[in-house]
Formats: sequence, C-alpha cells, structure tokens
Amino acid sequence: MKIKDYDDKGLFDEKKKKAKVRNYEGKIDLPDDKPEIKGDYGQAENMLDMWGLDKEEATLGRKKRRRFIRLGIAILAAIIVVVSIFYILPAVLPGLFKGTNIELFVEKKVNLEYNESYRVVNYYCADLMTEPDPTSERITQVLYNEPVILVDGQENNGYVKIRTTDGIEGYVKNFRLTDSTESVEPDLHLYKLIVSDTYKNVMTHASNGTLITKVMMNTVLYADVKRDGVYQVALPNGDKGWIGSSGVIELGTRENTQKVSCRYFVSSVLSQSNATYIDNGLTLKGLSVNGLVYICADVNGVKLPRSMQEQSQMGQEVELQYDVVTGDLLLDSIEPGDLVFLKSPYSESDEIYEMGVCTDTGVLLMVSQAKTTIRLRTFKATDDIAQRIVSVRRIFEE
Repeated sequence: MKIKDYDDKGLFDEKKKKAKVRNYEGKIDLPDDKPEIKGDYGQAENMLDMWGLDKEEATLGRKKRRRFIRLGIAILAAIIVVVSIFYILPAVLPGLFKGTNIELFVEKKVNLEYNESYRVVNYYCADLMTEPDPTSERITQVLYNEPVILVDGQENNGYVKIRTTDGIEGYVKNFRLTDSTESVEPDLHLYKLIVSDTYKNVMTHASNGTLITKVMMNTVLYADVKRDGVYQVALPNGDKGWIGSSGVIELGTRENTQKVSCRYFVSSVLSQSNATYIDNGLTLKGLSVNGLVYICADVNGVKLPRSMQEQSQMGQEVELQYDVVTGDLLLDSIEPGDLVFLKSPYSESDEIYEMGVCTDTGVLLMVSQAKTTIRLRTFKATDDIAQRIVSVRRIFEE
C-alpha cells in the first residue's frame, strides 16, 4: 500500500486505493499491530456511580416527562385560583364578615311582596270588566307590569276574576296575565322607573334593537342596569328589555313620587289631548277623563281613586264666585289643575254626569261632543258648560 492511499489526516482512503495512484516518493513502514489501549477508554460509564443518576434519569425521555408534569402543575394551580376567586371566596367571605359594617359584604335584605296568589299584567293594558263578557261594562284598565290579586282562577269564557291593589274587582282575560312576579319585586332590583311620557318603547337592545312593547304613562318598571341614556328593565315572564331614560322618573325601589305643583299636572294632562275616548280607559289608545286624572295625578305624586264619583270627593272644594251684577260665573275662580264636575245637559238632576280638567281660564280638557276624543273646549260664563257645573275640586296647589 502506497502513501497516497492516505488522506491529509493520515487516515486510509479507500477511494485512493482503488484509484491505484502510483506517484509516491518512497516506501513507508506501517506498524503491523494496533496500538495498545490502556485504561477503560471506550467502556460505558456507570451513570449511578459517576453522576448519581439512575437509568430513567439518564435518558432524554425523562426530561420531557418532567416538562409535562410542571405544565400540569401550573394549569392545576391556575384552575384553583380561578375557582377560589369566583366560587369559594364569594361563598366564604360574606359569612366571615357577616354582622360587620364592611360595605362590600353587607347582605341586602330581600322581602318578597307577592305570593302565589298574585298575577302580573303582560300586555300594555288589560280591560277590567264587570262580567266575564267583552260586552259588559268596563270598570277600569290595568297597566303593563301591574300586579293584581287572583280572586278566582277558574276560567269563564277565557276570563278570570282579579282584584287590583287599590281594591277594584272584575274580570280580565287570562292570557293577559302571568304568574311570574319577579319583575315587580322591589328588593330584586336596583331602580324603580315610572313612565311620565304618554308612552315609551321597550326594545330588545340598548341601540338598534327591535320593539318588544309600548308602555303607557304611569307604567311602573324595575331596572337592574343603568347606562348613559338607557335602562335595562325586568319584564313579565322573566324577559329583559331596554328603555330610554327620557320621559321616565327614576326612584329608589321602595320610593314613591313626590307631590309637585299643579303646572306639572296640567302639563301631563295636556300631553294626552286628542286621545281616543273609551269609558274608564287609562291609555293614549283609549282614554277617559277620570282615567286621565288618575294616571296624571299618580305620575305627579298624588294618589287618586279611578272612578269619577270618587274623584269628586277628593281634594278641596273650590268656592265658586259670581258677578254681583249679572250673576254670571267668574271664570278665574276656577284655576288650572282644578277638576270640574258637570251635570247632564239632558236632565234637571244635579247628579254628576261628566267631568273636565281646567288647563287655563275658560278652558277644559273633556270629552268631545261627539264622544270620540278627549279634547280642549273653551267656554264663557254664559255658555251651557258654565251653567252645568256642579262642583270643583282642587287637587294640586301652585
């Protein structure tokens, strides 16, 4: 074998041998035997003796398993933290701080007002009839989300007998009621809202929602969320809706509206002008003068009965004044906001036949002569209206 059969590092090159390169300078003597190897060179180390590692610890697979174990411990710790914050702490801390004055942990006392005998109106209003018959006399109406007492739940011609919270009994269509009372429980909510506009829309979303229902003046709703310009309100049957903040009065859940001056009452009355007339109606879609007085007085802080006869006994009697020469009524003795009760134009009896609300000197909001709308009517001291006045009651003061 020639010198050229080795590469630059002195290692045998098989390719060069096969090429049989002949340009060599001289003969080189190579050792016949392999060099003697001394010591344990080339022998496998005992990892336990050398490094204190067992067979599993000395492998790469063990390192990967350790990484997975550490990751699992981290995930478990994160789960424990989340569970503690959202479940364990809220359950434990109120008990630890119970009886203290720490605001965060004061338990809200809940007193439920309504039991299983109550129902809630789930329509913008429902007619209360004298009999379970749509042709019978309408006593009054009950408004959306108004609680009523179920007197007799046995359906008769689709009607059930109920009693209003102010003690009026009659028959209402059963499908206008729900047995869910959460929407009217004061202590389950944060805000009490009273509609002071003629009506308000309740929407599915705070903006760009669809219409759920219209609610009329004096409808009471309870809200849980208040944002800029809107409230999220609780609705019958457990639903939620959104209502704009304009045209509503915000109160504490157990507060009532404060009595205001008569100009606010007159403003509410005038907002209902030209409403369609129906006997004992309470809404813009069908209204009576006594119904108008009932809702407008309530919105402005005065509780009145619903019927015309009962309203004629409320407030203070106004002493009418007459001209000493002509004997004609002095119109300015009837002030804006006064309730004016009149006898029938077809009878000599002094029994109350109809009523109006004074909105200005010589102006009454009352039923039109055609009995189709509620509208403003002017009169003079010599007119028939002035001659028919039976009594005047003053509910609001200036």
